[in-house]
Amino acid sequence: MDINQNDYTEREQIEREVYAKRQKRASRSAFLWGVTVGLIVALCISGGMYLYSRQHYKQTSTDQKSEKPRSVLDNSVIAKIHVLEQSVNDYFLEEVDNKAIADSIYAGYINGLGDKYSAYYTAEELAKVREDSAGVFYGIGATLTIDEATEMTKLVHVLEDTPAEEAGLKDGDIIVAVDEIPTRGKTLSDVVMEVKGKEGTQVHLTIYREGEYDYLEFDITRRAIETKTVAYEMDEENHIATIQIAEFDTITTEQFDEALKNAKKDGMKGLIIDLRDNPGGNLSAVVDIGQELLPEGLIVYTEDKYGKREEYKSSGKHRLEVPLVVLVNENSASAAEILAGAVKDYGIGTILGTTTYGKGIVQKIYGLTDGSAVKLTVSHYYTPKGNDIHGVGIEPDEELELDAEKFVKDGIDNQRERAKEILLKEIH
Repeated sequence: MDINQNDYTEREQIEREVYAKRQKRASRSAFLWGVTVGLIVALCISGGMYLYSRQHYKQTSTDQKSEKPRSVLDNSVIAKIHVLEQSVNDYFLEEVDNKAIADSIYAGYINGLGDKYSAYYTAEELAKVREDSAGVFYGIGATLTIDEATEMTKLVHVLEDTPAEEAGLKDGDIIVAVDEIPTRGKTLSDVVMEVKGKEGTQVHLTIYREGEYDYLEFDITRRAIETKTVAYEMDEENHIATIQIAEFDTITTEQFDEALKNAKKDGMKGLIIDLRDNPGGNLSAVVDIGQELLPEGLIVYTEDKYGKREEYKSSGKHRLEVPLVVLVNENSASAAEILAGAVKDYGIGTILGTTTYGKGIVQKIYGLTDGSAVKLTVSHYYTPKGNDIHGVGIEPDEELELDAEKFVKDGIDNQRERAKEILLKEIH
């Protein structure tokens, strides 16, 4: 069906859904620019922590149990696939793309696990995931998430000096279609991959924007985008530095190091680390940043289904020497929770905000010999004191909701202001 048909009915439905959701979440954070494009970006928006590995089609491990589960690919399943194939060959009207069917079978197998964090990647999809993790990609320059009210893809933050900003896209815009193909019902990673593409190519977006009578249409030319995952600012009067981490990508460590270096050079007496709306990302990145802040000891440890434990530690050589406040909210997830959890366990700072998302599991990407890959949830992670925060989250030391109305009206961030009050008491 042409997406322009029945526009008024669909817009009314979206309008009602958006309004109802806003009433339930009136206090939702205005700081939504930190959804990971790297999350976002197939790891996004739900947030994710992951590792890379290599694996062949058949693999054995001394860590695995001797008794293996019964294979789903028994004779009856294989026979049924042959029946389906014969039916398609005999009756299906159009030409058949055998590779597309095979990829769908592989993806369906992983989808059958019922784990929203596990996925099958074709070779092309894997290349995009690696590109996203590196923090440099070709696209329009906006971070995306799934809007809970409409179940459609929403622009969380339009980055500065990017094609998205230049075209006139705004935070909160909902993507109704990409190149005339509706997005409703698609996964976040699917939409992200459609929006991204080769440098210099064009993508057409159909946008729903609250308050507009009709859909808005945008033609945007893709170009190279280096993700800015870290933002730094200094309160010159009180010498309180704020470092906001949007997500944990490969480039985040370097960006954080630069920000922390500048903060020290500018006479930092107290530090606010803003992890609100940070969906997580790369485990090695958060561990590296933890080593720049934490005392000697565990940063985090993981355990897999066989009880195998892997520890990640800080040497304590670069322990932070000034008072610290870490800002979190319900969208702070995974790797963001690792950092917040370690700070809380060691008592080296105050956790301020609202209870975090509660994603305490790790995904690992296994590359296959044909260039494709599978991402699987492989372990739980635990804070230095052994807390499993999965499904629970991290409670702040001081709970404080963001006053979104005051922020929108006056530009006042009451959570940051309270963080400064806490630090000033410790500084003086």
